Formats: sequence, C-alpha cells, structure tokens
Amino acid sequence: MKNCFVMADPNKCIGCRTCEAACAIEHSGEDFFNVSISKINFNPRLNVIKNAKVSVPVQCRQCEDSPCLRVCPVNAISNEEGLVFVNKNMCIGCKSCLIACPYGTIELVTEYEEGEKTLKNRFRVVSEDKAVQEEKDKVVANKCDLCRGRKNGPACIEVCPTQALQLVTYDDSGNIVKKKSANECRVG
Repeated sequence: MKNCFVMADPNKCIGCRTCEAACAIEHSGEDFFNVSISKINFNPRLNVIKNAKVSVPVQCRQCEDSPCLRVCPVNAISNEEGLVFVNKNMCIGCKSCLIACPYGTIELVTEYEEGEKTLKNRFRVVSEDKAVQEEKDKVVANKCDLCRGRKNGPACIEVCPTQALQLVTYDDSGNIVKKKSANECRVG
C-alpha cells in the first residue's frame, strides 16, 4: 500500500487553524468544554504556518523511507500499511526523530493519560528553587498519524472550511504540482 499524506493548497488556506483544533480534539479524547484548563491536552499533530502572504498547515509526509523510523533507538515508530505512527508507550522522548525529520513535523509533547499528565519515575530534576524531584513529566514524539482508526479519515480534512486539504499519494502530489506549474506558465 502506498503511503498517503495530507497536502494543503496555500491558495485556499485562510489560516483559521480549524484543522489544528480538530486534530487536537480528535487525539485528546477529552471534552474541551467540560475540562479544567490545566488538564487540557491540546497537542495538534499539525501546525499552521503563517506569514504576511501565505498560510498553510504543515504535517507529517508519511515518508516511505521514514528517516524518523530509522533513527528511533527503541523502534517506537512504525510504518504499517503506508502509515507512519508513534507508539507513545514505547517512546522515550530522546528527540532523535525530531532531528531526523526533513519536514520538521515532529515535536515532543507532554503525555496525558485519562486527563492527567504522565510522569517519568527515576529521573532527577532540579527545580528553580534547587529542590530535587524524582519525577518529571513524560514527553513523547507527536506527529500526524492521519487519524489512524478514524472512520472518516483525517479530521483536519473533514473540517477545513475552504477544502484546502486533501489526502494524496506521492504520485498524486507530483501530478498536482506539475498541473499547477503548467497552469502558471500559461498565465499572461
């Protein structure tokens, strides 16, 4: 099976961040409207990049050769049936995948379980007041998993008000770029 990924059309994206909210809600398992703000796990697996002229969401390209997968020292990243995803139970938060990602679409986030931060034991952390703590928040790799297991596919595509997002394969993406380039060359 070919790897698919979400591709954004920057000409349609209005930078509303609806895709980020849908992603965070889909992956949090929480009702954001009925949870204490300190317990909200708002960690979207994509980021909308904006400047004065363009805005576009950026997310994992589900690389077939997956540099992140190859560098993971504990094999927490897998490619199953064209989907590259992180097993957060195995992830040790070493940042190797973050460094290896050519698109910069992986970040480390605090892990939550049932609305509570997960703690790592047996780590010595010195706080600002010089107190030594034996626990710290567990951080894990966070990246797009195309809403793995979701019946309607990626939530970001479903909620985009301008239909700027679409699920494509690498072959499709090349054709889209060629088509746009051909159209741009004919202008004038």
